[in-house]
Amino acid sequence: MSNPAKPTNPPQKTVNLALQGGGAHGAFTWGVLDRLLEDGRLKFDGMSGTSAGAMNAVNVAEGMRKGGAEGGRAQLAKFWRSASIDGGYAPVERGVFEGLLSFWNATPAATFLQQSAGMLSPTEMNPLNINPLRDVLAKLVDFAALRASDHLKLFIAATNVETGKVRVFHRPELTCEMVMASACLPTIFRAVQIDGVPYWDGGYMGNPVLFPFFTETDTSDVVLIQINPIERKGTPDTVAEILGRIDEITFNSSLLQEFRAIDFVKRLIDDGRLDGTHYKSVRMHVIEAQDELNKFGAASRMRSDYDFFVQLKEIGRGAAQKFLDAHFDDIGVKATLDLQEALV
Repeated sequence: MSNPAKPTNPPQKTVNLALQGGGAHGAFTWGVLDRLLEDGRLKFDGMSGTSAGAMNAVNVAEGMRKGGAEGGRAQLAKFWRSASIDGGYAPVERGVFEGLLSFWNATPAATFLQQSAGMLSPTEMNPLNINPLRDVLAKLVDFAALRASDHLKLFIAATNVETGKVRVFHRPELTCEMVMASACLPTIFRAVQIDGVPYWDGGYMGNPVLFPFFTETDTSDVVLIQINPIERKGTPDTVAEILGRIDEITFNSSLLQEFRAIDFVKRLIDDGRLDGTHYKSVRMHVIEAQDELNKFGAASRMRSDYDFFVQLKEIGRGAAQKFLDAHFDDIGVKATLDLQEALV
């Protein structure tokens, strides 16, 4: 996909980025980030991420630590190539990964497995607790160096299994296991233990979290890179479709709650009722391509072939360019996401 030539010494605006999780559809976010970095007009203050969004956030931060914008682009490309099923897994890892992913694919065998899910724990499905993505992440990211860097604030969300509350991990403490906790689907992988506490996928309580931006960054513009549809027309019929839509609704619930809070605070500020307080008005923006992503269906989130990743990347690049063309001038001036409309 061709894009306008990159401006020479472009003026920069600062934003926070909120990266949703959504399995393979996280490759859409890869494309968005790739285009934003290539364009060069947006500077990132903070970045929150959950599940696949956490993978994207950590990899772009690592790449930028090593080589600026171009380093971020190269790191993301390397991660998504390595994360694909044909990206170099050992035979044992590939076999386990294919088996786990097939649990969600719309095939007769997968349907039987899904209907039997209550009888199969992650320990029984994957007794060796193999997660190839852990090895990929550990190989590509120098977490000690990332923790010591200070160019980008990171907020990685996971769900505390015991309390049901969200835990946000920050860059200075971040480890590979914390990122894996953010992406731990409990129907497939065992809970990830952090200091003796079990964690599951962050999407249950924050997909992604927005609240750290309000007090831990100085930037009022938040760009949400959305891959989970809030609305999907029609009634799901198959087991895979039903489970997929349940996940989408669940993983969007906390985001909608934060939308309500942002909108409520904004209206109080506009009315002058919060003058002199620490509250600030947040300008929300969104980069999405729901019409295109919805065509693939929820089950496609568990695909792992590189060609599919690249297809989603190109959709993401197009969505990012569309956003820049339409709304770059609005950043720092006004919100471009109507929260009240999003909440209806």
